Amino acid sequence: MYLQHFGLTEFPFGITPDTGFYFSAHDSQAALNTLLVAVQSGEGFIKITGEVGTGKTMLCRKLMTSLGDEYQIAYVPNPYLQPMALLLELAAELGVASEPLSEGNTLQQHRLVKALTQRLLQLSIEGKRVLVCLDEAQAMPIESLEALRLLTNLETEKRKLVQVVIFGQPELDEKLAHPSIRQLRQRITFDYCIGPMRDGEVDYYLHHRLMAAGHRGGALFSGAARRLLKRRTRGYPRLVNIVAHKALMCAYGRGRTSVDYWDVRAAVGDTRSLNAGLPWKTGLAWGLLLSGGVGLMAYAIARSL
Repeated sequence: MYLQHFGLTEFPFGITPDTGFYFSAHDSQAALNTLLVAVQSGEGFIKITGEVGTGKTMLCRKLMTSLGDEYQIAYVPNPYLQPMALLLELAAELGVASEPLSEGNTLQQHRLVKALTQRLLQLSIEGKRVLVCLDEAQAMPIESLEALRLLTNLETEKRKLVQVVIFGQPELDEKLAHPSIRQLRQRITFDYCIGPMRDGEVDYYLHHRLMAAGHRGGALFSGAARRLLKRRTRGYPRLVNIVAHKALMCAYGRGRTSVDYWDVRAAVGDTRSLNAGLPWKTGLAWGLLLSGGVGLMAYAIARSL
């Protein structure tokens, strides 16, 4: 819609985690460093927590792309799985051939664990280190967490056959406090909590993503626009992306080549999660009318035809 207008080759503020746009903010880089050191140690669980929108999935994917060929990675983006289903998911990720199994069949689960064990041993002999990455782990049933812990009991004389990194929202800590999985909690050897970007980092973040998307001109966001964006999003990367994308749409709809305060205000007004209890919220189209423009979507679509 607005790529050619702003001299971009791709959308700079998408919310799909793309490691090509990874930004080394203080917290995310410290968390990545922690992960790389912990993975090298080869033992225990690693836990990364953070509020919604702080970039945990982006960090997870950056970790996976940062590791060499000596790692065999099993990525589970949705761990809301019962123990048998989780084991089947790991088997598929690690290349274990398995027949369809019935939930709750102890003999079949035993065979699956045995097949996983043989596969882990084979990978170890081949010089591979197995890393399991679980995203959104706060949704994982306690029974599945325990099954995962039991799987990590497998080891050679030198090291564990599998290492686990769990990413989750703060509710994950509440789940791990349950007495029935206290053994897993004791095995967390490294952990880090990600916070939002610091105030000064948001400016660099905007610039970084615009450059990664092909922008080579001057500043697209005015100082007033950046200040409002930072204040309202509080430095949460996902919210920054949502508001910045809408603000660019708004500026494009008005035929402007830069984003001003009113564009960001209209974008904020169109983002429901930022407007609880605020009397002045406005949608994008109304924001354009307030600033002397026309309805965004109709105008932007017409410009694209």
